[in-house]
Amino acid sequence: MEDKIAFLAIAAIPLLFAISLHEAAHGYAARHFGDRTAEKMGRISLNPLRHIDPFGTVLLPAILFLFSGFWFGYAKPVPVRPEHLRKPKEDMFWVALAGPAANFFMAFAWALLGALAKTIPDNPYTHALLTMSSAGIGINLILMYLNLLPLPPLDGGRIIISLLPLSFAQKYARIEPFGFLILLLLAFSGLLGRILWPLVGWTAYLIRLVFPFS
Repeated sequence: MEDKIAFLAIAAIPLLFAISLHEAAHGYAARHFGDRTAEKMGRISLNPLRHIDPFGTVLLPAILFLFSGFWFGYAKPVPVRPEHLRKPKEDMFWVALAGPAANFFMAFAWALLGALAKTIPDNPYTHALLTMSSAGIGINLILMYLNLLPLPPLDGGRIIISLLPLSFAQKYARIEPFGFLILLLLAFSGLLGRILWPLVGWTAYLIRLVFPFS
């Protein structure tokens, strides 16, 4: 338990960056395609305080990690008004994809930081930085693949809705009120971990081939 608490303390920084850039990316993409709602609410920001949800960002991930070894969490979703987008159905694809894409970019950024830290003479700070880099890779890949699950209201669900013909998209969107409950059931049953861990593990392995640091 003490090791897990120590890891949570080190992982807090990459987690805050991961959720902040993920949500800011949604807001930036929405603004690019014509919806300035997030910008007007100050959500296109790397300030974690603008995105943190006390339960979804702090309490839920900590409880899941401490007692199950697996975690997921969420931030306050960036508001997007599809009717303000220039091409609502088509543009929503890119708005939804922007968050996971940001996490993919950050996973590489943390790997690069780890590779640079490996060149520094070994000391306690180097060890902490290497641990933080590993956590940053894992956290961002978990968030990326979690959000790409084809389940509304996750980004993957919104991507599927944007690709389906309108009649099918409307039917698929009806899952959204039950999406979070389904996600919790998957998490506590262990099925979510069995889906995500192989994807996260293999992608982390490939990233470390590009920027090795362990």
